[in-house]
Amino acid sequence: MATQATRLIEVHPSPPPPCGTQTFPPLSWPWPGSESAEQSQVERALTWESAQAPLCLNCSTLPGDRSLGARSPVPCNDSKALGPFDPQDLNLTDEELRLKYLGPQQTELFVPICVTYLLIFVVGAVGNALTCAVILRHRAMRTPTNYYLFSLAVSDLLVLLLGLPLELYEMWRNYPFLLGAGGCYFRTLLFETVCLASVLNVTALSVERYVAVVHPLQARSVVTHTHVRRVLGVVWGLALLCSLPNTSLHGIRQLDVPCRGTVPDSAVCTLVRRRALYNLVVQATALLFFCLPMATISVLYLLIGLRLRRDRLLILRQEAKGRARTSDGRRLQPLQDRSRTQVTKMLFALVVVFGICWAPFHIDRLMWSLVSRWTEGLHLAFQYVHVVSGVFFYFSSAANPVLYSLMSSRFRDTFREALCLGTRCRRHGPHRSSHSLSRVTTGSTLCDTGSPGSRAQPLAENGGPEGRQETEPSREEPQAASP
Repeated sequence: MATQATRLIEVHPSPPPPCGTQTFPPLSWPWPGSESAEQSQVERALTWESAQAPLCLNCSTLPGDRSLGARSPVPCNDSKALGPFDPQDLNLTDEELRLKYLGPQQTELFVPICVTYLLIFVVGAVGNALTCAVILRHRAMRTPTNYYLFSLAVSDLLVLLLGLPLELYEMWRNYPFLLGAGGCYFRTLLFETVCLASVLNVTALSVERYVAVVHPLQARSVVTHTHVRRVLGVVWGLALLCSLPNTSLHGIRQLDVPCRGTVPDSAVCTLVRRRALYNLVVQATALLFFCLPMATISVLYLLIGLRLRRDRLLILRQEAKGRARTSDGRRLQPLQDRSRTQVTKMLFALVVVFGICWAPFHIDRLMWSLVSRWTEGLHLAFQYVHVVSGVFFYFSSAANPVLYSLMSSRFRDTFREALCLGTRCRRHGPHRSSHSLSRVTTGSTLCDTGSPGSRAQPLAENGGPEGRQETEPSREEPQAASP
């Protein structure tokens, strides 16, 4: 991670005064007029100037963006001075100054984190690319629900293809930041936008699934292509708008040592505005884009689960009374019950994935914004939280394809047919592919509930046995709501 550009030097063991106050060097330093004859005029000037510099210690490190790297104490954001002058800095090379104030150039855990990130990159990029390819390639897959899945997959691909490689480079070389101020703004804007858009996408998808399952009659007029396009436009526009405050707080900062000037190759992309503003943005984001969506999604999926359970009991009563006497009727209801049971289990798994993947990200930010005085133990704990939050941040981009492939064989079959992989697909030709896609697109009304947490969504499927009943929309969930 690109660390803060500067840190202060402790010139005496006594506790430092609050940030922004005036302090004076210890009495052991010669004052003007009492120095030895050997002291040069430059040293006298530097000593006197250092007495006027504001001392700002006990300031915490900045998690800032999603990058990982060395940590070092930093000055308060409203203090432009590095701090009291250290005469030893005059004898240090530029490389030694960067190491002293910015820390190591390479992250200590670079190798294991790099291996983990590369694995996530491969799985996430392939899974989300397949999701987009299936929806774009087959007209039957361009349904309202799949539009949400496509939007989520696009946001994940942006993170994996643009954000993750940049972070790997920064872990390899924490400084200097080579993309300039424009690149710093773009990186911050990218991460913030896709994070907010992902949460809003999942929330909108959850609402759509709630309407389709619990209020199927209303879904005929609400869940339409036009409506979904408008919702997605609002989602991305709102995400972009809400990401601007945090983006405006970041910029390029360089290491500026008193009497040495700006140190070459020390530029970092970090917070350049007041910390209080950043704290406010972080806390508001955690509340509005994690706590409230998590609570909303949990309630919606609880209601969906209750509706599925009630319908299952109704089916059992009908079978017990012998009302379903036709062969089609007797076959349809048990299969619907089996599909809905699997959906309930999948919803629970997706809620857990959402909490696991996104909680460390917000804990990381809240921990930095709420802790005012850092002890060695807190700093060590924060480093571990920061590493874990980064891993799970990217893992969320690859979690859904893996989760769906583990829970349903039809997910794998759909991708295999969409890309026409293997001899079986070529041997059966278009007829098999068309039949299977019809099963998935019409049957997914029961189970294409979307992920409550992860951002990328694979194709939905009900996971039930193959057959004619899955090509017919149920009475309770009309075809208009089917993805």
